[in-house]
Amino acid sequence: QVQLVESGGGSVQAGGSLRLSCVASGYTYCMVWFRQVPGKQREGVASFLFADHTDYADSVKGRFTVSKDNRKNTLYLQMNSLKPEDTAMYFCAARGFGGSCGLTSANYNYWGQGTQVTVSS
Repeated sequence: QVQLVESGGGSVQAGGSLRLSCVASGYTYCMVWFRQVPGKQREGVASFLFADHTDYADSVKGRFTVSKDNRKNTLYLQMNSLKPEDTAMYFCAARGFGGSCGLTSANYNYWGQGTQVTVSS
């Protein structure tokens, strides 16, 4: 069982930046960031398999960057030019080897507790 712990959330004004971190306690094949607003479906934000195998939601392309430090087993999400509509609880998820990755939540079996991001206008 792999545990995921997110950090880095907070409150910022529109146009600001935040960097989220997700530390994994064990091996992960691919990792991803999701976000969810109460009453809405969970949305895939950015996934990471290798450095040249990333995927982003259209709503964050050009503003968010996902990366991973394999030595620290940590996934990052650099969020720039934040907008009020980016306000959500952000979750890190991961899976072991085999199967699909990408931005579909059903592909992941390890989940963190989430970190809140609030962007004010």
